[in-house]
Amino acid sequence: MSPLHLSFYSAFILSGLGLAFHRTHLMSALLCLESMMLSMFVGLTMWSIESQTPSFAAVPIIMLTFSACEAGTGLAILVASTRTHGSDHLHNLNLLQC
Repeated sequence: MSPLHLSFYSAFILSGLGLAFHRTHLMSALLCLESMMLSMFVGLTMWSIESQTPSFAAVPIIMLTFSACEAGTGLAILVASTRTHGSDHLHNLNLLQC
């Protein structure tokens, strides 16, 4: 395994650990999700460059568009929850109370 692959894998795992263990604010959860998507994008880009197959060239771009949609949806939820609940603390967001 090359050091480049190791850095992508470790970035993804550290982002997942940050998402799992640091669940205080919605903004920090969104940042962890975005760093996971960024590491997946860079990994898919390197994979498509290494495989040199033209059919895999669009995969990173498609994943990047889904990541942008996820970021927009997450920020919309952040703004809506801040307006209704007054803060972005995750313990305030309970689906059973909605």
